[in-house]
Amino acid sequence: MSRRLKGLFRGVVLCALGAVAGAAVAGGGTEISGAGATFPYPIYAKWAEAYYKATGVRFNYQSIGSGGGIKQIKARTVDFGASDAPMKPADLDRYGLIQWPQIMGGVVAVVNVPGVKAGELKLPNAVLADIFLGTVKRWNDPAIRSVNAGVELPDKPITVVHRADGSGTTFIFTNYLSKVSPAWKAKVGFGKAVAWPAGVGGKGNEGVASYVRRIRYSIGYVEYAYALQNHMAYVRLRNRAGRYVSPNSKTFQAAAANADWKDAPGYYLILTDQPGAGSWPITGASFILVYKTQSKPEVARQVLKFFDWSYRHGLKMAERLDYVPMPAKVVRMVEGTWAREIKDRSGNPVWTLH
Repeated sequence: MSRRLKGLFRGVVLCALGAVAGAAVAGGGTEISGAGATFPYPIYAKWAEAYYKATGVRFNYQSIGSGGGIKQIKARTVDFGASDAPMKPADLDRYGLIQWPQIMGGVVAVVNVPGVKAGELKLPNAVLADIFLGTVKRWNDPAIRSVNAGVELPDKPITVVHRADGSGTTFIFTNYLSKVSPAWKAKVGFGKAVAWPAGVGGKGNEGVASYVRRIRYSIGYVEYAYALQNHMAYVRLRNRAGRYVSPNSKTFQAAAANADWKDAPGYYLILTDQPGAGSWPITGASFILVYKTQSKPEVARQVLKFFDWSYRHGLKMAERLDYVPMPAKVVRMVEGTWAREIKDRSGNPVWTLH
């Protein structure tokens, strides 16, 4: 087992222990609870382990998908929600929520084709969409072979694996397909959940990764950390500049460099298909959701302390898992939002700027 995977396992154990402690402990300030996106779970688990060692505060995070996270924060059953699909400003106002970007990373296509190694297979944008549409059905289809000279592609049917739950990873992936494929946009569109034209569904990034590993001649999509931890063969994709690129921290950073958070109301910004010769085309941010008016300001303050600590002390942990930390200027902007907009029932700010 790799050091990276061992560290993640310890984080998972920590989160599980936090769950056993029960929600009542959160009121005492020794546990904070959240639920949502599986996309950032590997880094949240690492941060949770380190934060517990530093502060004694447990971080109980349920990796249930972005749709579930939004439902739980709306129901007020957790202290914060997490979603890779940003909520639109009008919906934030409707529910009295605010959101902010906590971390950025990449979604990758992964395959299980015997003999094909990570980064060996290339897929044009339209061909990737056609595979998930179910119109490109076999691995030796001329559309795949034409850009993969020297790669042994079998005459085998392609099994598509997609998310079965409401998912921010699906939101990012289908948003990208909608931008690069008119056929996908017209027939399927994008969202946390879509009517998939083909394939089988797995729950969470974990479920998709598990299915792709088990099913020969399959293709799916997962957050990059899951591809690394499961030693999966990722696909190189053609970006907006027409170059085939591999997923890694540098190509994610290249895409994120064009993000203009200042002009994004409610931090509503989607990073797919960004310009730049070195940009990974399926890059996205993961967001945290909390209520503007807090009935338990001390609990809210604990939540903000954790994410403030993560911004300031979690950079290297994020980079080791190939996530992209938020730039310092964005962190200052986000914490200014906390100070202005998150208040107790008497109108007092919950967060004070350092």
